[in-house]
Amino acid sequence: MINPYYTDDQITLYHGDALDVAREIPRGSVDCIITSPPYYGLRDYGTDGQYGLEASPAEYVERVRVLFGELRRVLADDGTLWLNLGDSYQSNGGHTAQGKTSQRAGRSNIAQQNGSKVRSELPEKNLLGIPWRTAFALQDDRWILRNAIIWNKPNAMPESVTDRLSGRYEHVFLFAKQQRYWFDMDPIREPLVSRREAARNRRRTQNGGGSKISLGGRREGPQLGMTKSNELGRNPGDVWTRPPPTIPGAHFACYPIQLPQRAILAGCKPGGTVCDPFHGSGTTGLAAQRTGRKYIGIDINAKYLDLSLNTRLRNAALDFTEPAEGTA
Repeated sequence: MINPYYTDDQITLYHGDALDVAREIPRGSVDCIITSPPYYGLRDYGTDGQYGLEASPAEYVERVRVLFGELRRVLADDGTLWLNLGDSYQSNGGHTAQGKTSQRAGRSNIAQQNGSKVRSELPEKNLLGIPWRTAFALQDDRWILRNAIIWNKPNAMPESVTDRLSGRYEHVFLFAKQQRYWFDMDPIREPLVSRREAARNRRRTQNGGGSKISLGGRREGPQLGMTKSNELGRNPGDVWTRPPPTIPGAHFACYPIQLPQRAILAGCKPGGTVCDPFHGSGTTGLAAQRTGRKYIGIDINAKYLDLSLNTRLRNAALDFTEPAEGTA
């Protein structure tokens, strides 16, 4: 039995390998999983057993698949999984991550560390497609892929490349265990700007056929006629524009709190439990606290657990609204 590294009435943190800890968590005890695993071939955190240093893209994807196979047991039947992944390029020196070329927090790029070591059979300069390889592997493992959200980064880190376009987005995949799951659109709706905007939000589909009702009562599939705009606002869509945060002293791969907070408001029932098996700087935990959910965080590196406790997680204030752009 793995003992908690820290626990109180709202958060529980574990120090250890994500899979080992997941095996100790009771079945169906988590309502929402939101996480961003270490990207393949990007950084060496100096910790034995870390993700991202596998010998090939296939081994990385398989390791992630096995972990989420165990977390599927932990997740409630009506729960959701939100998975953020960035991509990498094949190079003679190993891999470089899309949109990330500088060195931060004293951790060197794996491509520079490995010299001429090539970790896949693809020719140099190939975009490896790690996010979609992983998404398809989870689909094959019975997960239902509901959205491929684009995290658009308006101030993305510059890249010193001249023969391709700079990478300025990452994927956030929404998965469910079953066709009917908890999802509440209302807390994340965006305001209707004008009558024209409201009119634009109405849509007509021409092909007839059956429709499905989700857990929240939303119709899906072919429909006829007009759909009226919701007075609470419009569906925010699958392109989320949020700048990466700047948090002094934090884990170098933070995502903005707007991402997990939006996911929690929509995909975790009030009073439920959120889990992040790659805790890092604790952004998901902070979002869970702000929205009144309980939180389970796991990290293989104890110093990130300490960092989050000392800077972010203790005594976080409740905030049930979406944070404005640029906040952390």
